[in-house]
Amino acid sequence: MALITKKEYNRDLSWLRFNHRVLQEAADDRNPLVERLKFLAIFSSNLDEFFKVRVSEIRKIKELDKPLRKKLITKPNRLLAKIKTQVDLQQKEFGKIFYTILLPALEKEDIFFKNIHELNDEGLAFAKAYYKKVKHLFEPMTDKAQTFIENEALYLVGHLKDDALIWVKISGNTSRFLEIPTSDKSSCIIFIDDILKLHLKEEFQTDFYSIKISRDAELYIDNEYSGDLLEKIKEALPNRITGQVTRALIDEMMPHKLLKAVEKELDINATDIIKGGAYHNFKDFFGFPKLGNKNLYFKDLPPVKHKELKSIENIFKAIDEKDQLLCFPYDSYDSVLNFIETAAVDPFVTSIKITLYRVSNDSTVAQALVKAAQNGKDVFVFIETKARFDEANNIKWGKRLEENGADVKYSYPGIKVHSKTLYIERNENDNPTCYAFIGTGNFNEKTATIYTDFSLITSNSKITSEILQVFQVLDRKLFLPKTKQLLISPFSTRSTFEELIKNEIKLSKKGEDAYITLKMNSLQDQDMIRLLYKANNAGVKIRLLIRGICCLVPRINGQSEHIKVTSIVDRFLEHGRIYIFGNGGKEKMYIGSADWMTRNLDHRIEVITPILDKDIAFKLRNILNLQLNDHIKGRLIDAKQENKYLNTNSDSELSSQYLIYKSLL
Repeated sequence: MALITKKEYNRDLSWLRFNHRVLQEAADDRNPLVERLKFLAIFSSNLDEFFKVRVSEIRKIKELDKPLRKKLITKPNRLLAKIKTQVDLQQKEFGKIFYTILLPALEKEDIFFKNIHELNDEGLAFAKAYYKKVKHLFEPMTDKAQTFIENEALYLVGHLKDDALIWVKISGNTSRFLEIPTSDKSSCIIFIDDILKLHLKEEFQTDFYSIKISRDAELYIDNEYSGDLLEKIKEALPNRITGQVTRALIDEMMPHKLLKAVEKELDINATDIIKGGAYHNFKDFFGFPKLGNKNLYFKDLPPVKHKELKSIENIFKAIDEKDQLLCFPYDSYDSVLNFIETAAVDPFVTSIKITLYRVSNDSTVAQALVKAAQNGKDVFVFIETKARFDEANNIKWGKRLEENGADVKYSYPGIKVHSKTLYIERNENDNPTCYAFIGTGNFNEKTATIYTDFSLITSNSKITSEILQVFQVLDRKLFLPKTKQLLISPFSTRSTFEELIKNEIKLSKKGEDAYITLKMNSLQDQDMIRLLYKANNAGVKIRLLIRGICCLVPRINGQSEHIKVTSIVDRFLEHGRIYIFGNGGKEKMYIGSADWMTRNLDHRIEVITPILDKDIAFKLRNILNLQLNDHIKGRLIDAKQENKYLNTNSDSELSSQYLIYKSLL
């Protein structure tokens, strides 16, 4: 059998293929119409972060000496060119979806996006009155743009007669959309951009064009690397102005002379330019006004009250009697909030320990921890201050917890804490009991309504005693945890998974049934991928469900013919991880916070728990089977990652997410 030479798909190009799956949801007419606009918003927001972080990293790596650069990325210039090609194609597809599919469909629902030149006299008068009302929020600027142009903010730029550039910031000043009154029941929407362009042209006698830049956020080095390699990279990086421009998204109608002036002012060149339509920052569609009938939106799926945990009074008793599994967003997050809030006031609870990775601004979880500290309980909180884009919230809550008596520890250099764990000690009538919470998602009640995640709550001493060791490591009271049940990165996760795969290889070579089933967000680690290839060549059946990056190349003879990969992008963001190994008929199942990326296996604190309760294992297996057989929102990930839907004709409400919800009612 012929072997292919390509062993892995590039992670950044694979990520772009994931974002293409998001774009497909905007085009999918099985989704409600206004929700398809939201998928455009998600696509846009994702792409902003990609340029801010990943493209920034590649550009920095270009500057390193060749020996060090080759350890990180081969031929970064070629990769950047491939990224630009992919993004250009996706931007064209994006424009086609918005202008030729969604806008005509909205018009059929009496929702009209109007260009300002299409407004009648009454509409123009209304727009002009609005401009006078908000004009003070849009102060023109003519200084050197490098000094004030904000990352990912939307601007209008024009060319004055003296060749100076004039910039007007749109983002964040007011709503992006203005509803113009009509004489009938239709809705007329106009972009604020158009109102500004018209009246700014009258004032400055020049046309204005949209532009949005992405800057280097310098968020990737500590996130991706550790140890000697991290220090070598930091030492090798030349001194550069923080926030170098990594992308300029412009109106494709921008005149050549203006474009060249912009390139000079921002210190960029043609390779940094992405041409789009007249309107950028589609993530503003997250704030699109609620218009039209309810059929234009996803129908409500009210979270289910967990049967065993819905009573606050019995929550500890319920966990004592049996391990409990929560499946978000289908199960109500109230169970988690009630668990922590009950612990905060329970007179028998003596200690609460928790890791916080991403907390919301008004976090109920953090407020409960403050209350627990005020009530004299021993509260230990480990806060990850390198949680991308959530640093401010995390630090704010850390200070407040410290002020109320909690023992707060923050992340330290060289390692990132990504685990989602909680430990509670309770002593009733001299009967000490410990509880552990291990999840795949953050302690964040807002993201719990849109991310699919799993959480295990248990009083099983085999698990709770080892969770305590995790917190002793975080508190620097223990250097090396010794665990038999939990997998803890960077100590035992990689080695345990390797042994589990090798065991399946051994079983298959003996002629026994051998299989591996994995659900995760990303699969990138080269060593794990090549071990899966070895398992394939030994005849192990491998089934993968990968939401995002998949660097493994499936269905190649002599490499991966026994490996099938699918991906689900749907209403909720798939975020849970499940790892299953056949183990000769004694199946082993785990859930946890780690993807199979090098950073999760080697550079972060991650916690993965075995599922010891047979009922929970059965429930998780049923959920996973629904997803593995999702022919509605599932895409086949082939060697080219073409993202073909498995079925484009069936009702969206037969997708796995809807079926899982119904199964939990």
